[in-house]
Amino acid sequence: MSELRWNALLGEWTITATHRQDRTFLPPRDFCPLCPTRPGRAPTEIPREEFEIAVFENRFPSLESQPPEPAVDGTDLSPVRPALGACEVIVYSPHHDATLAGSSIEAIERLITVWSHRTLELGARPEVEYVFIFENRGEAIGVTLHHPHGQVYAYPFLPPVAARETAEARRHRERHGTCLGCDLADEERADGRRTVLETPGWRGGVPFAARWPYEVHLAPTRHVGWLHELEAEERSGLALALKTLLLKYDALFGFPLPYIMAIHQRPTGGGDHDEHLHFEFYPPNRTETKLKYLAGSEAGAGAFINDTLPEETAARLRSVGPTGEAAR
Repeated sequence: MSELRWNALLGEWTITATHRQDRTFLPPRDFCPLCPTRPGRAPTEIPREEFEIAVFENRFPSLESQPPEPAVDGTDLSPVRPALGACEVIVYSPHHDATLAGSSIEAIERLITVWSHRTLELGARPEVEYVFIFENRGEAIGVTLHHPHGQVYAYPFLPPVAARETAEARRHRERHGTCLGCDLADEERADGRRTVLETPGWRGGVPFAARWPYEVHLAPTRHVGWLHELEAEERSGLALALKTLLLKYDALFGFPLPYIMAIHQRPTGGGDHDEHLHFEFYPPNRTETKLKYLAGSEAGAGAFINDTLPEETAARLRSVGPTGEAAR
């Protein structure tokens, strides 16, 4: 059962998906559903022996192209809708122990092409308002499968973070006639203290008001709204930026750092949108042994408290791992 329930207090939709309680949880590697199907073994989600990148519909989706009717009747104050949309899984590699950080630049470029294609394909559906691509890495984040993979959610509404970003970008454009993302990038580049890396067409840095200790945003230096708008050199620069950042993360504390990767593109449901494409990374570690939890202020009031200074965490990230072309 999956449905959308309106939260009247916050003015946003909550997805109720009870069947996800039964999804596969950290199976032994010999029973990984994201590995290729091998002769003599049980079939997996991928019915072939070899592949480069695989995409398929999530077996336990929160959103569906043909969702069931809601379990309850809504009211004027608390409406209910079918959970219309799509959820897909993108498997990065046939190798169970592979990582995005350990992938070649060419393999990451292929993944960027897949991300672009899924955005175009799903965003063209009339019911889809926003295509959100993300990766959860590490048990600290709550992953249920270790095999390297990401996900795509195609929402029938503008999710809260995207709605707030869209509103702020529009407000800035109305006041100043310029792109908020571009202006922030110019300001950060001029300051320089929070910059972590630069590759052709891309800059990465800890944001001025970072909510997570080692949060990093990657953004193109040219005004771009969707991945499919990137030129060849920019796709290569993005692949290098991703690999550089992830290698830095893994070098930071000496172990594969858990993180959430969130790709923020423009909404696909039409309207006057001019937002700036960017990637956001949220690692939960604040030290080698301590995690940041969303406790009272964050979960209850929505006000984040960061225990570190962005200028200091940026300097530490600059000092570890590869720089520029050294990541190739």
